[in-house]
This record gives sequence, C-alpha cells and structure tokens, in this order.
Amino acid sequence: MEDTLFSSQVKRPLADRLRPHNLSEVVGQDHIVGDNAPLGRMIKSGKITSFILWGPPGCGKTTIARLIAEHTNLYFEQISAVFSGVADLKRVFQYAQERRANQGKGTLLFVDEIHRFNKSQQDGFLPYVEDGTVILVGATTENPSFELNAALLSRCQVFVLNRLTSDDFEVLLQRAEKEVGKKLPVDEEARQFMKDTADGDGRYILNLAESVWNYAQNGEIFNKESIMQIIRSRAPIYDKGRDGHYNLISAVHKSLRGSDVDAALYWVARMLEAGEDPKYLLRRMTRFAVEDVSLADPNAVVQAIACWDTYERLGSPEGDLALMQLTAYLATAPKSVAVYKAMYAARDLARKTGSLMPPKNILNAPTKLMKQLGYSDGYEYDPDCEDGFSGANYFPDGVRRTKLYFPVDRGFEREVKKRVDYFDRLRAEKQARKKAEKEK
Repeated sequence: MEDTLFSSQVKRPLADRLRPHNLSEVVGQDHIVGDNAPLGRMIKSGKITSFILWGPPGCGKTTIARLIAEHTNLYFEQISAVFSGVADLKRVFQYAQERRANQGKGTLLFVDEIHRFNKSQQDGFLPYVEDGTVILVGATTENPSFELNAALLSRCQVFVLNRLTSDDFEVLLQRAEKEVGKKLPVDEEARQFMKDTADGDGRYILNLAESVWNYAQNGEIFNKESIMQIIRSRAPIYDKGRDGHYNLISAVHKSLRGSDVDAALYWVARMLEAGEDPKYLLRRMTRFAVEDVSLADPNAVVQAIACWDTYERLGSPEGDLALMQLTAYLATAPKSVAVYKAMYAARDLARKTGSLMPPKNILNAPTKLMKQLGYSDGYEYDPDCEDGFSGANYFPDGVRRTKLYFPVDRGFEREVKKRVDYFDRLRAEKQARKKAEKEK
C-alpha cells in the first residue's frame, strides 16, 4: 500500500507538488496578496467581492483563487472558458444556489481565461454575481478593458499580477531543490538561461527543472547548450491579434519617437521572434516616417519605401536586415510633427468654411462666360514675377489668411522654416505695397 501511495506522489508534476499552501508562499505578487495589499486586506476583512486577475501565464492566478476560497471557507468551483459552454455555466449556478440554500455555504467560481467567453455569455454571469450566488474570480491574460463587458467589469475589481522575475524564479528553483532533495544539475549560465527562457512563467520553469532532473545522468552537469537541446525553442508569449501585439508595437513607436535606437531594435526583434509579419512592421514604420519624422528628414520616407521594397525582393531572413536598417535610421532621425499638426488644422478649417469657392482670379477661364464672370482676371503667374513670387492670396474670399504650418527648427525642416518665413515676409511686403498703390 505504501509503495502505491509513494508512486502516485512521484507521478504528480513538480509544479503541482509545489503549489503554495497559503498566500504568503505565493511568489512575486506581494503587491496584491500581501497583508497590506488590496486583496490581502479584502481577505482579512472576510468580505470577498468578485474580481478579475489579469496577468501572464504561470504567474499564480489559479493558485491565488484556490487559496482565497480555502481562507474564506468558500466552495471552490473551477471552469475554463475554453472547454465550457452555457450548459456548464447553468449547472454551476444551479449547484451554487442549492449549496447556498441547503448548506449556507458560498461559492467562489474561478473562471480561467474568462476573456474566451463571448459578450452574451459574459452577460449571463451578471444576475448571479449581483445576488451573491457566486463570488466570481476571472483569470485573463488579456486586457480586461478590451475583452470583458463593461457591465461585468463594473461589478469586479481588477488586480494586475506581475510576470515573475529572475529573483522569483530563484525562489522557485530553491523550493524545487528542497522538494526533490538535491541540487539542480546545471552550471550558473544554464541556470540563468532557464530563467530567461521561462519568460515570466513560474509553471514553465518548474516543468523545465523537472525535465533536467529526468534527463541528467549521474554526476552530469548541464550547460546552456544542454538546456537548449531540452527545450528546443519556446516562442515568446505573444498573440498577434491581441493585447501583446499592441503593447509591443506601441513600444516600437515610443522607442523610435524617443530616439532610443537600441530599445527600438530590441522591440522590433521581439516582434519578429514572436512571429510578427515583417510587412506589418514596415507599414507602421512608413507611417512613422511621414508622421513623426516628416520634413525634419525628407529622406526618411524614401528609406522606408526602399527598405520595404528590399524586403519584398529578398523576403525573410535576408530582408529582415532591411527592417533593422530602417529601425536604426528612423530612431536616429530628427523628429517633427509639424506637418501632422498642420494636416489636422487644415482639415478643421476646411470643415468650418464649408464649400466656399476659390478666388475667381486663380480659376481657369476656358469659356467666354467664365471670362465675363471674372475667372482668371488679374491672375499673376508667379514664375514671371519679381522673386518668382506674386504674394497673392489663395484662400477663399471671406476667409482670413490662417497660419496652419509651423515648421520646427530641427533637421532639414530648419531649412523649410527659413523658406516659409521668407515667403511670409515677402508676401506681407508685396501686399502692403499693393495696398499702398490702391490708396493712391
């Protein structure tokens, strides 16, 4: 009998055997479950309300929910949105109602990957959350603001869990070594590599450690290459259609805008390693070239199109170098959003002024009637004028001349600013001269 029990214990995965037995053993989430943290205080008060745990895989969401149920004498019911449907939910709610009526015992319903339920399914939780049939604890790796109904969110607090750090992983590995009764057979470089590869996931590093113990021969010490052979590859936690995608492209943009070339290269590499389509990055960078760099360096958009064209011709992996070249170019280019601001100012003015006609003097007059109406009358051909500039007004009659474009004193736009200032000054002089002539 003892042998049977022992072998059953051995077969349990290491990550399962090391599940914390109380909240103080949860690693890396003191800001949530510590004695003076929001969730910690809620547990102390004994008044548990529904909440959402938002964090990356393997950071302890399920463990925290289970421990809260144990600490508060609630029945722990767990379902996964991946495998459950409406019928399963109805059953859970029915059992919770019966448990409450017959035993006076509340139910903590833990819904893993709650973001996988569609909006109408999420609505189904509302009456049971409101009347206290269940305390809902939802776990999600996605931004609740985008993935959960506003009505459901308004009834739940949201707690953000941290991805585990290298120090947190060290705590877990030491606990694993104590559980197994021997040191992990790896050198220091391999140990750090395991932490880096885990990518914030505590469950993963414990499973990896268990694999190392299983593979290691007597006295064998694994190096980094040995670990790589075990894991082969681990794709970064990233979903091209969800929150991770938008977080990373935001990091790319902010790094480029902040002229941090090293960070920009890092974030672009992160997206490529995660399987992002390089054409998506090239498209966003081309937009960046005309929006954030613009006339501060007119060659930026030329570089963007050239690198895009190069990638189209070469494909991956050779064409990836063109993407990195463009990243470095845009990050180190001077920046200006003067044209971007001018575009919105011009469109705002266009909306306000409606359908006003251009001045008649700048309209062509291909017919006799149009000439009689004054079309092209008094038009000055700028190249024939002194200075190659007439100083005429090209805004509609009745619209005051409005300054829309304010070039910055950076990069090539410094030269553009000189030109704009020159034409503004020359226009004012010519208009003043014409006014004086009319007054004579």
